[in-house]
Amino acid sequence: MNAIDPSLGKAAVKLVSGNHACALGALAAGCRFFAGYPITPSSEIAERLSRQLPEVGGVFVQMEDEIASMAAVIGASMGGVKSMTATSGPGFSLKQENIGYAAGAEIPCVIVNVMRGGPSTGMPTRPSQADLMQARWGSHGDYPMIALTPASVGEIYSETIRAFDLAERFRTPVVLLYDQVIAQLSETVALGGAGRSSATRTWASGSREAYQPYATGSDAIPAMARPGDGYRVHTTGLTHSESGFPTQQPEAATRNLERLFTKLDKHRDEIDSFEALQCDDADVLIVAIGISARAATRAVEQCRKQGLRVGLFRPITFWPFPEKQLRAAAAKAKAVLVPEMNTGQLQFVVERVLGKPVDAIHLFNGEAIAPADIAARATALAKGA
Repeated sequence: MNAIDPSLGKAAVKLVSGNHACALGALAAGCRFFAGYPITPSSEIAERLSRQLPEVGGVFVQMEDEIASMAAVIGASMGGVKSMTATSGPGFSLKQENIGYAAGAEIPCVIVNVMRGGPSTGMPTRPSQADLMQARWGSHGDYPMIALTPASVGEIYSETIRAFDLAERFRTPVVLLYDQVIAQLSETVALGGAGRSSATRTWASGSREAYQPYATGSDAIPAMARPGDGYRVHTTGLTHSESGFPTQQPEAATRNLERLFTKLDKHRDEIDSFEALQCDDADVLIVAIGISARAATRAVEQCRKQGLRVGLFRPITFWPFPEKQLRAAAAKAKAVLVPEMNTGQLQFVVERVLGKPVDAIHLFNGEAIAPADIAARATALAKGA
């Protein structure tokens, strides 16, 4: 299949896998550089882009390892090109130092992590949802992070586009997290059309002599210097002042690190995304992501047919977590159920947000949670068992 032209006015309906949709979404978003290293179950993204990026004037590079892949993506982005990489858990671990660098130096890029069983090499061909905390806290120090958790092939396409929009808009790495089931599931989806990229990077303008690469206005997002425009930039992973040069001066460090930590909070209305399914009257609220949310949707349908008031809250933006929206969805619920394919990472977040213990289903044997199992637990909670 030829690459989808981002300028298409009408959506093309195609039967594609999740990983294929991710590659097509990247092309539609304007991605023109990919560096990566093959790893199950994300390799189809690289395979597609190795053929399709050259067709649209882009560059594909298979690097020697995951650390170098992330470094190449950072370099390409600093050169003004929308850039991404794709991996799975072990490779995501190797990328963490450079992801922290990208966050600290405010370099936009997209990192896809197709989650598989772990820890270590784990189960390469089996699904998991155990990289949720790593996506937020994987590198050292405090830094901002956006992570998105699509739950369908079509949403992988649209969220890949949104990942690039958010990265460019807020000068930050954006992680796209989805599990192996959805990665290799095929569904009929609409590509192109309204799902086109809209955000562009803010480039520096005005006096070259007065330019400060990390000085900002009220939006807290510094404008980047376009290569070749003559603006002097110093980029470093060291703590820096507005000039970009390293500093240990307490006031400058505090000022600039506080801006870095809080810049996403100023724009949550643009970042937050979620789905609330029949939450208004729910006695039992299910909170789930990815393939577990797909199973939970069916469980909600089964419970509703029995007259049980069960709803589903699904974070699409996982980091920053949509806390206010979850509290609103859970306001009337007597019980909360979190089905997830790990030992309790989403449960930990939900309990922190709601300030109370919640029920959970934890499955980490390489199998997906069945709708019947979620429906049975939700039914028992609804009946007070």
